Amino acid sequence: MLTKLCAAALLGIDALKVEIETNVSGGLPAFTVVGLPDSAIKESRERILTAIRNSGFDLPSKKITVNLAPADVKKEGTSFDLGIAVGLLGSLGEIKGQFEDTIVLGELALDGSVRRISGTLPMAVMAARENIRWMIVPKMNAAEAAVAISATGAATQVFGVESLVETAGLLNGDIAPEPVKVDVANLFDCEPDYPVDFAEIKGQQAAKKAIEISAAGGHNLLMIGPPGSGKTLLAKALPSILPPLGFEESLETTKIYSVSNLLERNRPLMITRPFRSPHHTTSNVALIGGGAQAKPGEVSLAHNGVLFLDELPEFTRNALEVLRQPLEDREVTVSRAALSTRYPAGFMLVAAMNPSPAGPLKDRDGLPTATPEQIRR
Repeated sequence: MLTKLCAAALLGIDALKVEIETNVSGGLPAFTVVGLPDSAIKESRERILTAIRNSGFDLPSKKITVNLAPADVKKEGTSFDLGIAVGLLGSLGEIKGQFEDTIVLGELALDGSVRRISGTLPMAVMAARENIRWMIVPKMNAAEAAVAISATGAATQVFGVESLVETAGLLNGDIAPEPVKVDVANLFDCEPDYPVDFAEIKGQQAAKKAIEISAAGGHNLLMIGPPGSGKTLLAKALPSILPPLGFEESLETTKIYSVSNLLERNRPLMITRPFRSPHHTTSNVALIGGGAQAKPGEVSLAHNGVLFLDELPEFTRNALEVLRQPLEDREVTVSRAALSTRYPAGFMLVAAMNPSPAGPLKDRDGLPTATPEQIRR
């Protein structure tokens, strides 16, 4: 018996609709997943079969074939676990009905419970665009998905589940929970919580004036001063005097943090401007983005916020050179053999450095701590 339902694959900060086709037939017992799955999806076989058995469902020895369409797009991550399990139970007759207009997402634990996934918000935006009727996600991701649905005004209903048994009950009509809804306006009514408030800083009038001018015009900023003069504190306070995030800015920033799995559980929408401060030993890939799965880097995580480079001369020349494109284009393109991914990177660059390699420009006796050549270097 063939069962069809939907899931989603991430492409940068956007999502693509994926159709899960599950067929159970006679023959030698086997479990095959096709459609360019990665290692996490291939390994899902044991998670799914064990979760189904531990949830109390009968699992006969059959030939199971799962196709993830479109088959020419790479599928990554564990978010397909719950959808494959639901499709398998539908083919076995444990879940009744058709689910072609339902998106099912979630990672399965061996006991059948559903774990949190990354990238729920862009997947929900895609669900609203595709006029999906139901979207079933882990309960910890439900508010995040509901934010996107509420923002678009779509008719898609979001349901949060905690287990495979609960998912089956929902699709069979045995339980009828209320769809998850989030009032986006109430989220923006909350006062932004910044770790350092610019109003709390005393003194440093010249530096504060420079920061205020920089914030007003969106200019990049370089602070030069001896250790302990407050450069880092001033930089951390800068986001608190920037204009509040608009809804479109907030949604785009939240997408980046969602696909990076950095979104706080109690904060389904980013309402404060991000502040990123990578260490000077950070690699080029961590700074600009990339890796095996082409994840966003620090320049994208600082989108609509501040990227602070402390001890600027300690960064390698290559690390500073890779900032050229995002500073000019306000976006970064990460290219790989199989795909090319674009990430937004519109940030304010704030850098700090000491006037001398030794720290202060002069020692206690008023003598230079380094030669002019060392300082220029």
